[in-house]
Amino acid sequence: MAPVNVFEYEALAQARMAPDAWAFYSSGAWDEVTLRDNRAAFERIWLRPRVLVDVSVIDMRTTVLGIPVSMPVLVAPTAAHCLAHPDGECATAQAAGKAQTLMVASTESTRSLEEIANAAGGPLWFQLYMYTPENVEKLVRRAENAGYRAIVATVDGARWGPKERVLHADFRLPPHLKEANFIEDNPQVDNVFGTWETISWLRSLTSLPILLKGILTAEDALLAVEHGVAGIFVSNHGGRQLDGVQATIDALPEVVAAVQGRCEVYLDGGIRRGTDVLKALALGARAVFVGRPVLWGLAANGADGAYDVLELLRRELELAMALSGRPTLDSVDASLLKRR
Repeated sequence: MAPVNVFEYEALAQARMAPDAWAFYSSGAWDEVTLRDNRAAFERIWLRPRVLVDVSVIDMRTTVLGIPVSMPVLVAPTAAHCLAHPDGECATAQAAGKAQTLMVASTESTRSLEEIANAAGGPLWFQLYMYTPENVEKLVRRAENAGYRAIVATVDGARWGPKERVLHADFRLPPHLKEANFIEDNPQVDNVFGTWETISWLRSLTSLPILLKGILTAEDALLAVEHGVAGIFVSNHGGRQLDGVQATIDALPEVVAAVQGRCEVYLDGGIRRGTDVLKALALGARAVFVGRPVLWGLAANGADGAYDVLELLRRELELAMALSGRPTLDSVDASLLKRR
C-alpha cells in the first residue's frame, strides 16, 4: 500500500538509508529541543472552522515574488540529496516542476546548480551560504546565468550548530559524492562573512531579488526591510543551529507584524500536514517551505516519491480548507485559529 501521509514516508526513508546519512538528515542541534518543538508548536494551535460555506471549489493558487505556483507549498533548500537517491537534487527539481511549485536549490547540493536548472520543470531560487566574498560572487553569477529567479541568503549560520547524533554516527559525505558547486574551491569553513552591510553589498551584485532565511525576531525583520529584501523566511534551520529558540510557527506572528506587508514572509520548519500549512497561512505566511518530508519521498521512490509527498500535502491542505469553510487563500486569516 502506498504511504497515506508524510510520516509513513519518513519510516520508509529511514529503512532505506544508511544510518549515518539518516542521522545527518534527521538530527537537530544539542538536545534537539527546537527540533521537537517545531512539530509540537503546531499542536498547540486549534482550528475554528466555519460551516455552511460553499466549498465546492477550493482555490490554492498563489504567487511568490510574482511567480505563479499551484499551491502555497514549496520545496525548501536542503543539502546532499544524493544521500537519499542517486538522482539527487535533479529528481527533486523534477518533482517540484511536476507539482507546479517552486524549489530552492542549496549551496551544498550534490548536483551542481547548473545540473539542477537543466533538470527542473519549474521555477528555481538559489540558497546562498556567505562563505567569502569571492565565493559568493561566483555563485551569484552562476545562479543568474543558469536562470534562477532569486537569491535566498541564509543568515543564521555564523557558525555551525553542533549536531551530536551526527558526531556519534561519524558522518562523512561518501567518497562517490561531492559538494557539486565547489569542485575547485570547496570552503570547509564557518559562515563568517556576514553582517548587515553584507546584505547591501549582495544587493549591489545582482538585480535578482534577495531573500533572507533565518529570521526569528521583529528586530531583524525590520532591519531586513530597511535593507531592501524582497522576502523573509521565518526559519530556525530545522532546529539544526541554535537549540532553544522558538518554533517557527510561534515566531511567525511578530515577524509578520513588524514587516507590515513591505516584503513577503514565508515559513519553514515542522510542516508535516495540510493543517500545518493552513495554520501558517492564517498567521500571515504567504507560503511554506518543506524540507525533510521531500527528502523522505526522494529516498523512498526518487522523483515520484518526492512528488507524492507534495501531492499528499496538497490534498490535505485542500481538505483542511474545505472543512474549515475557507475556499480561497484570501479567506484564510487569524480568525481561523485559537491558541490552547
